[in-house]
Amino acid sequence: MTENKIKLSTIVNQGAGNIVSDMDGEKVMLSISKGKYYNLGDIGGDIWELLENPISVEELVNILLTRYEVERFDCEEQVVSFLSLLAKENLIQVRELAR
Repeated sequence: MTENKIKLSTIVNQGAGNIVSDMDGEKVMLSISKGKYYNLGDIGGDIWELLENPISVEELVNILLTRYEVERFDCEEQVVSFLSLLAKENLIQVRELAR
């Protein structure tokens, strides 16, 4: 399996076959195909909701910068890391922006 490096220009969105619910303010996800639970946490849950429709990583970071007090570099680094974990588990769809 080839691992795609997620960049700011990468387009991401929720993968199919996941059930997400709120538990005490945090999002918890069940992957039906894997039979595994994932705790997305508070900010991860916020990111998951933003992935409902295809969005570029850069656009995602820009939205998060308006919601949270964080430096751009740190936000970019953390978002790419989080999305990479979701992609590794096949929880999101990842594609490059057509140029």
